[in-house]
Order: sequence, then C-alpha cells, then structure tokens
Amino acid sequence: MANPLLRTKSVEQSIADTEVVGTRLKKQLTAWDLTIFGVAVVVGAGIFTIGASTAGDYSGPAVTVSFIIAAIACGLAALCYAEFASTVPVAGSAYTFSYATFGEFVAWIIGWDLVLEFSIAAAAVASGWSSYLGTVFGTGPAAFEIGSFKVDWGAMLIVAVLTGLLTFGAKVSSRVSAVITAIKVAVVLLVIVVGAFYIKGSNYSPFIPESVPGKSEGVSWTSTLFQAIAGSSSSYGWYGVLAGAGIVFFAFIGFDIVATSAEETVNPQRDVPRGIMGSLAVVTVLYIAVTVVVTGMASYKDLATSAGDGSGKNLAYAFKLNGVDWAATIISIGALAGLTTVVMVLLMGQNRVLFAMARDGLLPRQLAKTSDRGVPVRISVGVGVVVAIFAGLIPLSELAELINIGTLFAFVLVSVGVVVLRKKRPDLKRGFRAPLVPLVPILSVVACGWLMLNLSLETWFRFLCWMLLGVVVYFLYSMNHSLVGKRARGEVIESLAD
Repeated sequence: MANPLLRTKSVEQSIADTEVVGTRLKKQLTAWDLTIFGVAVVVGAGIFTIGASTAGDYSGPAVTVSFIIAAIACGLAALCYAEFASTVPVAGSAYTFSYATFGEFVAWIIGWDLVLEFSIAAAAVASGWSSYLGTVFGTGPAAFEIGSFKVDWGAMLIVAVLTGLLTFGAKVSSRVSAVITAIKVAVVLLVIVVGAFYIKGSNYSPFIPESVPGKSEGVSWTSTLFQAIAGSSSSYGWYGVLAGAGIVFFAFIGFDIVATSAEETVNPQRDVPRGIMGSLAVVTVLYIAVTVVVTGMASYKDLATSAGDGSGKNLAYAFKLNGVDWAATIISIGALAGLTTVVMVLLMGQNRVLFAMARDGLLPRQLAKTSDRGVPVRISVGVGVVVAIFAGLIPLSELAELINIGTLFAFVLVSVGVVVLRKKRPDLKRGFRAPLVPLVPILSVVACGWLMLNLSLETWFRFLCWMLLGVVVYFLYSMNHSLVGKRARGEVIESLAD
C-alpha cells in the first residue's frame, strides 16, 4: 500500500468536489471583487505607521527602496499563487495546492499553519480596531475589567458583527468591503495630498544614511535568526535597507487570501490572477506614495524610536511636527475603516481554508456543510467564536510574529509547488502561467528565506511547537478520516446533502 503521508489529491478530484451538493460554494465573484478583497486586507493601520518607524530605525529615506524590494518579493510569490489558483480553482489556497503536489501530510501541515496565521491575525487586528475605536470617538479603551481580568469588548464586537455579515455570502461581504475600502483609500489619498505641501527636499539627504553598528548584547530569545548566525547587526546603510525590506514586507501580507476565494469566482482562470496582481499593484503604489510623503515631511532622525518621547513614530507624528494636528483624527478614522475590512477578509480566508480541510475529511466533515447561500455557516460561526475569545481575552502582542512566519512558510511551499506541478502535470490547463519558471519560484524562495532569517528565535520556537501539535492531530485523527484514504480503501463516502 502506498505511503498515506504522500498520497495526493488529483486536481481533477479537487475540482469535482466543488460540485458536490451539500458542500458547494456559490460562484459569484469577479476580478473586481477579488481586487477589493486584496486591497481591503492589505491596507490597514500599517500604512500609517510602518513606513515612518522603519525609516527612523532602519532605512532612512531609502525606506522607499525597502518597499520596492518587498513589493518585488511579494510579486514573485504572487505570480506563483496566480498560476496555482488559475490551475486549481478550489478553496483552501496553499493547502489545496500542496495536496495536489506534495501529498496529504504536507498539505495538512500547511493548512494547520494557515489556521494559526489567520486566527492570530484576525484576533490581533480586531484588538487594534478596538483601540482606534476609542481614539476616534474619544471614549478611551473599549474594554472593561472584572477584578484583574481585562475584557476587550470592542474587539469581540467587531468580530461578532463581521462573522454575522459573512454568513450572508461572499458577494454581500464584497459590497460592504468595497464601501469601507473606498473610505480608507480616500483617507490615504487625502493624507498624501495634504502631506505633499509640507515636504522639504533636505529631509531626503542623505538618502541612504551611513551604517551604524548595532549593540552587541549576545544572543537572546528576541534576537533574529540572522543575528544569531552572524553575531551582530546594524542600522542604516544597505543592510538597513534590506532589513527594512524584511520589516515592511509584512505590510503586504494578505494578497494571498485572494486565492482562497478561487472556488467562488465565476471565471477563476482569468479573474483570480487579475485580482491577486491588481490588488498588489494598488497597495504598492499607495505604500510608496505615503512613504515618500512621510520621509519628506520629517527627517528620518526625528522618526527614530529614540527621538522625542522614545515611542514608535508614525505618520500622525510627522504631521504633528509640521503643526497639522487635525490630521491625527483623520488618520485614526482611516485606520479604523482599514482594520474593519482586514478583520473581515481574514475571517473569510480562515473559513475557506478550514472548509477545504473539512471537506477532505482531515477535520470533521459535518463542518463543511454549506447553507442555501453556499456558505459554510458552521465553520464561520465557530471561527467567529474562537477569534472573538482570543481577541477579547488574550494578549496577542507577543504572538504577532507568528503571522509572518506562517505566511512566509506558505509562500515557500507554493513557490516550490509551481515547479513540481509543472513537471508532474504539464498537461493541466493553466489560465495563467508564471514567467521564467523555475527562476521566478527560486527567487521567491530566496526572498522569503531572507525574510524568515529576520524573525526572532522565540518566533521560530513557537512556530515549531505549533507544527508539532499539528503532527499529533494528524496522526490521531486526520490520517484515518481522509477522504482520499477512504477512496483508496474502497470505502463509501457519506453525502452531506439533505
């Protein structure tokens, strides 16, 4: 008998499963909808913060180059995602792609990885939304205390509302997302236009500040893997530009969620690649424009964490230095709108990955049952409850980097998978073909590898612990309940249709 860890699910079977009554998603999305989802999840509060802080602490005015490098790295991975999504237009994104190329065990591991990534990201962003809620309305923190126990009701509220919205289907979610995304993009454009009037050319010089050696305090849990290997670090100079790219890369995270909606797209071979590449192009332009403005409004030295009151600097701080205090309120409104759609699309991405895993039997199949609207309501509600508990009751700041390592791990597997599937199944119809294969996937793996080196040892340890837990769950449950395994054994597959 073939090794169950290596059994694959054919592309044909994956596509056939999308038409099974009882576990069928409704096809209703267009390239425009997917682009909105991409912009909605990528453009959050980070657009107002990460450029300023990275310029001050790492790259100087050359942070724009850091963004370009990060955008190129994302673009390489995006090309690979676009090919896979147009070839295997099925919910699940990297999980489904891995099932067709590397086998069931690797697919489970990447699915387990995405569960970690999306759930922590949604909870962390919901917590951020709650903090901006108090800022916008001047009410203070949206939380209350029971003894020494803090409950963030604002975070729980936004998760509950958006979970309810998602049960109405992807099209309704897209329409709501379009309205809110239009508001936050308008705020970003307003900030860019107003800020442009306060740009001083002298702030761009020197464009790449002279390198400054970092403090050598030995290796600790907070040291990056690169620091542990190299034994030292530095700020500014070309190393600072590259290190900055590693930081701002995470501002682009989210475009891959577009691929989770492939099964609900009317013409996935054409529209999914357009949605992925279109959303990445829009957010790249916005990020670079905001960064040019913020580094022109204030010297990079004034944006360093060590400057002023010693706190992290953001775009609002740059406006404050120029006497434009009202901009802080406008930026907070933009951040609140931005985070709303980020939470929604993250929840949707989580739902679709778990749906794909449950439909394949790696999780309880009853969870994959869909409603009349073609929505996996059981999973949607379950995810909403879990994320709301995490967001409202558990401090997540120390776990945030797990989002980054989880995403990069998925990027690496998808990039390698494109090469593998090209060799294994050259006959498959590909609505989009990544150029220069295998060069583009190899460059994507190298870029993601560099970024992973810039994550802390503590993050690596936590990630490996989560993966180990996933291995245990697979051998205790998933391996024996896999539908691919049941078909191989000749067992009858029970229908979930009413």
